[in-house]
This record gives sequence, C-alpha cells and structure tokens, in this order.
Amino acid sequence: MNQQLNDKIALVTGGTTGIGFAAAQELAAQGARVFITGRRQAELDAAVAALGGAAAGIRADAAVLGDLDNVYAQIARTAGKLDILLANAGGGDMLPLGAITEEHFDRIFGTNVRGTLFTVQKALPLLVDGASVILTASTVSIQGTANFSVYSASKAAVRNFARSWALDLKDRGIRVNVVSPGPIRTPGLGGLVPDEARQGLFDHLAAQVPLGRLGEPREIGKAVAFLASDAASFVNGIELFVDGGMAQV
Repeated sequence: MNQQLNDKIALVTGGTTGIGFAAAQELAAQGARVFITGRRQAELDAAVAALGGAAAGIRADAAVLGDLDNVYAQIARTAGKLDILLANAGGGDMLPLGAITEEHFDRIFGTNVRGTLFTVQKALPLLVDGASVILTASTVSIQGTANFSVYSASKAAVRNFARSWALDLKDRGIRVNVVSPGPIRTPGLGGLVPDEARQGLFDHLAAQVPLGRLGEPREIGKAVAFLASDAASFVNGIELFVDGGMAQV
C-alpha cells in the first residue's frame, strides 16, 4: 500500500458507516492517523475497532457546536494539528414540495449546511498551512430529484462553500474541494425506502448509471485520499464527481 499520507493527521466526521468509514479506512491505509466522529457510541466503538491502531473515535453530532468544540479540543491535545479534514457528516430523507415541514428543513440544513460550515470554521486554528479540506456533497448538487429538494439544495450549498472558502483560505495554501458521489451502496441509500423496496431502488438507480451499477464506498474513499494527497496539490475548488457517469452524460 502506498503510504503517501504518512505523518498526516486526518478527521472524518460521520465516519462510522458508509462513505465516511470507507474514507477513514483508505486514509489510514495510506498512513494517516485518523480521528472519526459519530453520534452513537456503539457504532463509533465498532468502527474504531475495525479501523485499527491508527484510528480514534470522538462521539459528536456535527450539528451541535459544543460537540465540535470538544472534537477539536481532543485533537489539539492528542495530535496538535490537522492536515486533512473530511466534512462528511450529513444525511437526508425524502418529502415532496407541499409536504415539507420545518423539522425536515431544519434537520437537514442543520447537519448538512450549518454543521459543515462550523466543522470547517472551528478547525481553522488546527489546520496546518497547505492542509486539504474535503466536503461531501452529491450528484444532486447539480441535478433535480423529485421529493428530494431540501437535501439537494443543502448539497448545492456545500458545493458553493468550497468555491468561496478556496478564496477565503488562499493565503494559507489550504485547498478546499468537494467529492460528489452518485448512488453508492450504503445503509443511508438503502434507508431511503422500506426494506422490501430497497432492491428495487438499487436496480432503478443502477440503470441510470452509464457503468450499469451502484458505486461502492471504497471507491469514494480512494477519491477522498487522492484529494487529500500531494497528488492533488494543484487541485482546488473542484467538485469531483464519483458517479459512474450518472450526472455527466
């Protein structure tokens, strides 16, 4: 395994399952010392055990600013710096226009937009000059999706954060990029529908992908590791679609 991230300190929010966990796995495999966050202690402990010796877990909800303060206080004490930040914590569910509630909006924007903003802003004192910040968005940042407008709008906001923050942080040489997955075989994707409809959803989405299949979390992890590495030293402000071509053709 290429150890191109040796001596790097990384934080992955929402790192207990799916894309976040796969990204943490890849960063650790490439030599980084990885901190992950999650809201549920049992899942956090299981993820840390699976990641092995290069990982540590901190229970936190990215939408709760006090939790973020605690995350960065612990990283400051135990590592003293941050080279790589993947602001990945997020999620959403489906409601059509006409049925959208305040709770639905506040919950999704609270985690995906407010949480991403303060995850990055509160990291600034720890981030080294030349650090890599990566935000998780989605192909829905550029596509319309029925019943999914609040989630889609939140990911469009995340995409613009990268454009603006790349300018805000240019004097420190901090790169800010977005990785936008297409349909990935994760618990979060399957959880959008009842269990009995899950395979139908997967088949429907796979049929829209030029490669004819869903993506796997590890494929997003490899894209994150690329953006985190010196191989991407002149890559800044982009949205890297990892979607099998779904949003590209």
